[in-house]
Amino acid sequence: MVSLIEDVAKKSEHEETLSALELDVDVSDQCQVNRTKRKIDLRICIVLGVMYTASLIDRVNLPVSTSSLWNLSATFGNVGSEEQNAYVAGMRTDLDLQGNAYSLLILLFFPFYILFQPPMTVIARKLRPRRFLSGIVTAWGLVIVGHGLVQSWRSMLALRCLLGIFEAGFFSSCVHLLSSWYIRAEVAKRNAAFYLLGSFIAGFGGILAYGLSKMDGVGGHAGWRWIFLLEGIITIAFALIAYFLIVDFPEEAQKSWKFLQEDEIKAVIDRLNRDRQDVTTSPFKLGSYLRNALDWKIWFFAANFGLSSVVTYSVAYFLPIVLREGLGFSEAASQCLSTPCYVFASILGFSESIISDRIGLRTPFLLFNCVIEVIGVVVLGYAKPSGIRYFGAFLIIAGANSNIPLSLTYQANNIRGVWKRAFCSATIVGAGGIGGIIGSLTFRDQDAPTYRPGLYTCITAACVTFISVCTTSTYFFVQNKKQKEGKVVIEGLEGFRYTY
Repeated sequence: MVSLIEDVAKKSEHEETLSALELDVDVSDQCQVNRTKRKIDLRICIVLGVMYTASLIDRVNLPVSTSSLWNLSATFGNVGSEEQNAYVAGMRTDLDLQGNAYSLLILLFFPFYILFQPPMTVIARKLRPRRFLSGIVTAWGLVIVGHGLVQSWRSMLALRCLLGIFEAGFFSSCVHLLSSWYIRAEVAKRNAAFYLLGSFIAGFGGILAYGLSKMDGVGGHAGWRWIFLLEGIITIAFALIAYFLIVDFPEEAQKSWKFLQEDEIKAVIDRLNRDRQDVTTSPFKLGSYLRNALDWKIWFFAANFGLSSVVTYSVAYFLPIVLREGLGFSEAASQCLSTPCYVFASILGFSESIISDRIGLRTPFLLFNCVIEVIGVVVLGYAKPSGIRYFGAFLIIAGANSNIPLSLTYQANNIRGVWKRAFCSATIVGAGGIGGIIGSLTFRDQDAPTYRPGLYTCITAACVTFISVCTTSTYFFVQNKKQKEGKVVIEGLEGFRYTY
């Protein structure tokens, strides 16, 4: 770690490299490069961020409200306050949800979401993002509409499986698409914009669902059905609009509705090839694709993302309970007091990503966020004054949510090859699904009022992430040193160096 810290002071060489990369393109004016990047930002980061919002809202509009947590925790455990209004609006009675039926509806989504990650990224590459992403979003919008029309919970089980399959292709394909358009020194703030924009807007999904539930009786439909019907229709509308806005991979950009001029496309591809030389897509071979699993680094990248997801899910589920039961706030106040935490997380995460891109380092920010996660858990779980405990919530949410886009950037910066990039994107997002399962079940009613096992789980997740990042970054530092001495070729490309 001492060597890593010393290396931070030697950024002049890195800055010269970035400057050369910016200027080493076939355009006469750097302003044109910047204009091209702004076009890409609008058509990728913003559009995907809005679609990710629809994904999050659709995924969390099923479960229970904070007011019903204690009644259901014996069969399922604590579930998120955002995931509330459909259940409360009458779904439990109408669909005769007895015993473990409700927990099955919640959890059945995740196995399909995890298992279908690898094939979905391959299909996205074959069909091209514009067709694929708009297609699967339309499909899951129809599935959400179906949620509002079913007459039994067994029928909804099948829909939950389909939802997991269709959503499996979204996030990993978005991550893959983002990393394909930007050089490594630019991708952190784009990942942050995509993820944090979607997460921030989706934080108001509970308010939307609450308003829709008040349509109870309109058109002869119960309020919980309107939640699914209208949110599904909104999702389909987003998908249809996105079909005309989403862009394909750089080598296919000329097919994306005159998105960029030929000279702009050439400039983008030149920059990418000079950065990592992996724009050209090689023929897909299943054996070669699966052999990417032998690269140990990919599993460390997946661990970073999955463990950060454990904390983000856990806090999302646990915080409303702490605010209401532990700090004595009303249910409405608990919902409102959660929002500033996520606003702060968005500000911190985006600021870190901008600085991270500027100095070309990821590790210090990942480690810093792990540290403030641990401090936040300790403060929230063990402090006595309400104000101080609430401050702890800010730290946990900020650290965990900021590490999500940074984890995506960390892996994207240190792999090469179209299919390896696709495999890695699928792997880390699948790990995030596993983190979602763990996070949704870690705070249990029987552990009240201290919830020690849940707190220990969050601390452990942050600490293991810290160790994982230190391990890979130390390896990257050593390999970069050997590369500089001419002893190794990294990732099969002369001159390529890891970014830590």
